[in-house]
Amino acid sequence: MNTPISKLQVSNEQALALAFASAWARLERRLDSNLGAIRGISLAEYRLLWALGDAPGAQASRVDLADAVGLTPSGVTRALRPMEKLGIVSTLKSKRDARLAIAALTPAGRELLSDASGVVDDAMKVLINRAPKVAAELDTLIELLQDLVA
Repeated sequence: MNTPISKLQVSNEQALALAFASAWARLERRLDSNLGAIRGISLAEYRLLWALGDAPGAQASRVDLADAVGLTPSGVTRALRPMEKLGIVSTLKSKRDARLAIAALTPAGRELLSDASGVVDDAMKVLINRAPKVAAELDTLIELLQDLVA
């Protein structure tokens, strides 16, 4: 079935891809703005902190973080460098492999992650409340999106 989203006829698959892209772009701008204004970090930095905080012992290799957030390991290294200078993360050497650098969340990083998570929660509540159909089916939507990325 074709779904009209403009003058063009597109397949449901194309409509879904375009809707995801549009929703993500709006969400990313909103969260970037809120996180930047309130906590001074970007959404990309928040995602890295969240992945690190979710890792066992709040420690992970650059490769593991890259897999978690969709960056390259060198991209993760570049993103973590300023956070390390601010004392939000630290770098540890692996006990098994001296060549392997492990990123670790510091106490200041844990506090920032907690505060930033509250900012994300608040922003998402506002967004969800503006979309009653989404609010009514939120658990289902989360489950469907998780199926897509599994």
